[in-house]
Amino acid sequence: MFDSLSNRFTELFDRLKRRGALTEADVDAAMREIRVALLEADVALPVVKDFVDAVRAKAVGQDVLRSVSPAQMVVKIVHDNLVATLGEESAGALNLNAVPPVVVMMVGLQGSGKTTSAAKLARLLKERERRKVLLASLDVNRPAAQEQLAILGKQIDVASLPVVALERPVAIAKRALESGRREGFDVLILDTAGRLHIDEPLMQEVAAVRDATQPTETLLVADALTGQDAVNLAKSFAERIGITGIVLTRVDGDARGGAALSMRAVTQRPIKFMGTGEKLDAIEPFHAERIASRILGMGDVVGLVEKAAETIDREEAEKLAKKLQKGGFDLDDLAAQLKQLRKMGGMGGVMGMLPGINKIKKQLDEARLDETLLKRQEAIIGSMTKKERRNPKVIDGSRRRRIAAGSGTSVPEINRLLKQYQDMADMMKRMNKLGKKGFARHGIQGLLPGGGFRPH
Repeated sequence: MFDSLSNRFTELFDRLKRRGALTEADVDAAMREIRVALLEADVALPVVKDFVDAVRAKAVGQDVLRSVSPAQMVVKIVHDNLVATLGEESAGALNLNAVPPVVVMMVGLQGSGKTTSAAKLARLLKERERRKVLLASLDVNRPAAQEQLAILGKQIDVASLPVVALERPVAIAKRALESGRREGFDVLILDTAGRLHIDEPLMQEVAAVRDATQPTETLLVADALTGQDAVNLAKSFAERIGITGIVLTRVDGDARGGAALSMRAVTQRPIKFMGTGEKLDAIEPFHAERIASRILGMGDVVGLVEKAAETIDREEAEKLAKKLQKGGFDLDDLAAQLKQLRKMGGMGGVMGMLPGINKIKKQLDEARLDETLLKRQEAIIGSMTKKERRNPKVIDGSRRRRIAAGSGTSVPEINRLLKQYQDMADMMKRMNKLGKKGFARHGIQGLLPGGGFRPH
């Protein structure tokens, strides 16, 4: 998400940094570019106007124009305003301070990902908060909707309310609340029905469920790909039902991100979570400051560390670190890294969190690090002998043909993997030569071939 906006901002600020001292004309030109970038990202016009006005008011001040580093001051002002627009509230912090079971009601249109988001949230509360969660589907219109939630519940080992034929949504909600109290559940997640569009019956049904259960949290689930329609949807639900937060889905498929910037500003309600994929663990708390840093090319190192901490085996990581310090890195290590990368969400899930990644995007594209190849590459390494994995130099033409046949791939794919392995091994060597101080000085670009680092 935000790729197009991030690219535009990176180019703009790189140009400003080359200017040195800034004039008011430079700032005005920058504001015009920021305005166009936000509009192209599908941010709502009133939000764009407020954002640009707020940034301009601070950016034309004497503190910026006379600053030692004016461009950096402008970046800071834009960053701070992005954080304010996206919401400074604590992300992912559901209000669970109520008499159990705490009711969390999921609302939104059909197809927005409500049911999957309900299951993802249940898993998150169970795994991270150690809460006992009950799922209940109130969707009696969509065929097998209640069964779908029950199946998802089984997959994450979370209880779901048994289905009773011909029961209406309000009656289901009341039965779920009673079951939750009787059986000692901490949280009750209600998955309400949706429609293809906002209509009066939908709003009346959701309002009736709200009145019957008095939810502590009412979360609007909105598809990021719907752009400005998502903003109108958020406004309608906020006015008619009253929402406490937003869950933005399919952010992995939206390069613009305008919905996120607009919805928070229009509803004055925080975006609490974002769905980053189809798997039931693909949900993240929405941290405004971290997202703002990603947009401006500063990365999200804290988010990357948190994601790594959840998936990486510490003992294995320490073994690899010691091995790398001795200059060793073989294809077994590469296979372990490929598996780890898939657990963390693939290349797309990791790359956007690295600082300065926009500046080396071209080199990464040329390296063809396509996450759809990760499984094929694992299969290739799995078809090698122990000797070949330990010492890839022995892999000649006949061995390559055997490996290709065994892994269901082709010789050119074997060649690409071996080239990728060699590039990574070379990078490890450069990292050892750089040391911590050298890496801090040269950054990621210092690790790339021709990226600026030359060992003395």
